[in-house]
Amino acid sequence: MLEIITFASYFLILLGIAFFSYQKQTSDTDFILGDRSLNFWLTALSAHSSDMSGWLFLGYPAMIFTTGLFGGWAAIGLTGFMFLNWQFVAPKLRIATEQSNSLTLNSYFENRFGDTTGAIRYVSAAMSVLFFTFYISSGIVAMGVLVESLFQLPYLVGTTFGLFIVVLYVFMGGYKTIAWIDLFQGFFLLAIILYIPIHLLMRFGGFEPVLAAVKAQNLSTSLLPNWEPRTLLRIFLETCGWGLGYFGLPHVLTKFMGIRKVTDMAKAKWVGISWQALALTSATILGVIGIYLFPQGMTDPEQVILNIVKETLPAFVAGLVLCAILAATTNVMAAQILVVASNLSEDFYKRIFRRTAGPQELLWASRASVLLISLVGYAIAFFKVSSIYQLVLYSWSGLGASFGPVVLFALYSKSTNRYGAFTGILVGGLCTAIWPYFNDLYKWEIPSLVIGFFLSGLSIVLVSYLTKGREAERISSN
Repeated sequence: MLEIITFASYFLILLGIAFFSYQKQTSDTDFILGDRSLNFWLTALSAHSSDMSGWLFLGYPAMIFTTGLFGGWAAIGLTGFMFLNWQFVAPKLRIATEQSNSLTLNSYFENRFGDTTGAIRYVSAAMSVLFFTFYISSGIVAMGVLVESLFQLPYLVGTTFGLFIVVLYVFMGGYKTIAWIDLFQGFFLLAIILYIPIHLLMRFGGFEPVLAAVKAQNLSTSLLPNWEPRTLLRIFLETCGWGLGYFGLPHVLTKFMGIRKVTDMAKAKWVGISWQALALTSATILGVIGIYLFPQGMTDPEQVILNIVKETLPAFVAGLVLCAILAATTNVMAAQILVVASNLSEDFYKRIFRRTAGPQELLWASRASVLLISLVGYAIAFFKVSSIYQLVLYSWSGLGASFGPVVLFALYSKSTNRYGAFTGILVGGLCTAIWPYFNDLYKWEIPSLVIGFFLSGLSIVLVSYLTKGREAERISSN
C-alpha cells in the first residue's frame, strides 16, 4: 500500500507540472521546440534524462548481471560519444536549424540540401516513425513489467496506466512541459540510482565480497581482461555499437535545438555528461550487486533491480525506486512521442494534406499525432515480442544509422548533396533493420549500428560524388 501511495503522489506532481504548462502553448513552434527558450540546466537534464529510459534500470543492469564488468564498455561508449555530440554537433546544429527556420531534423535536412521534391523529408519521417514506434513500445513494455513485478497487477494494467500518464502530459504541455519534467525527474532519478548502490555496498562491506561473487560465477571482474586482438575488437564494437547512435537520435538532437543561447552549450555539456557518468556508473554497480545477491541467476535478468529492491529495501524506498524507474521510462517515451508527433504533423499532415494550415491547426494535428503513435506503440507492446534491451538496441541502432552520418555530413561537408543525403538515410535505416537477421544466421556479432553507420556514410560520399554534375545543373537552372 505504501508503494502505491508513493507512486500516486509522484505522478500527481508530474500532472501538476503538465497542467501548469498547458496555457503556454499557442502554436506548433511552442509545442515542438518550446520557442527555443530553454536554459542550460533544462537543456542538459532534458537531453540526458530523456535518453536513458527504463534501459538504465532494467536493460543495462541485466547485461552486467549476465556478462560481468566487461559489459561496462557500453556505458563508456555512450558517455564518450555523447561528449563528442555536445562538442561537435550541438552548437552547429542549434545555429543551423534556427537560420533555416527548421523545427524538426527532417525539415533541416530538406532546407540544408535544397530538396524541393520532399523526398528527404518523407524518407526521414518514415525512418523516424518506424524505429521510434519500437522504441516507444519498449517503454510501454517496461511499465508493464514494473507494475506486474512490484504490485502483482496484470501486465496490461501497467502498460495502459503508464501510457495514459505520458500521453496526458505530452498532450497538455508539449516541449516545455517535457523539459521541466525531465529536469525534475533527472535530479530525482540520479539521487535514487546513487543511493541504492552506496547504501548496499556499505551494508555488504564494500566491493570485495561483491567482486568475489562475480569471480565465482566465472564472469568478468575487469573492463580489460586481456590484451588479445579479439578482446580489443569486442571493446571497439561494444563502444561504437552504442555510442555512435547519439549522432542520429532525434529526441536528443532536438534538445540541442531548443536551447536559448549557443554560448550556454559548454555549461550544458558538463552538467549533462556529469549526470550521465554518475548514472551509468551506479547502474553498472547495481548489475554487479545483483550477481552477489542472486548467484543462482534468475529467469528474467531484466528484473534484477526490481528483485534487489524487494529483497533489501523498505516499502517506502521501494516506492521511490519504482518512481525513479518510471521516471527514466516516461522521460524517453515523452520525448520520442513528441518527435514522432512532430514528424506526422510537420512532415506529412502539413506537407501533403494542409500546406496552408495555421499554427492552431498544426498544434492540434501534433496532439492528434501523439494519440496515434501511442496507440501503435501500445499494440506492439501488447504482444511483448522482445526484451526491453533488444527493443531499445534495435531502435537506437536504426535511428543512429539513419540520421547520424547525414547530420555529420550536413554540418561539416559542403560537397554532400540531396541525392547522397537521401541515399544515406535509406541505406542506414534499411541495413540496420535487416542486419540482425544476418547476425543471427551467421553469428558475425557485428552490431547493427556499426555496419549501418559505415554503409550510410559510404553511400553518402559515393552518391554525392557520382551525382555532383546533376546537382550542379539543378542549381544553375534554378
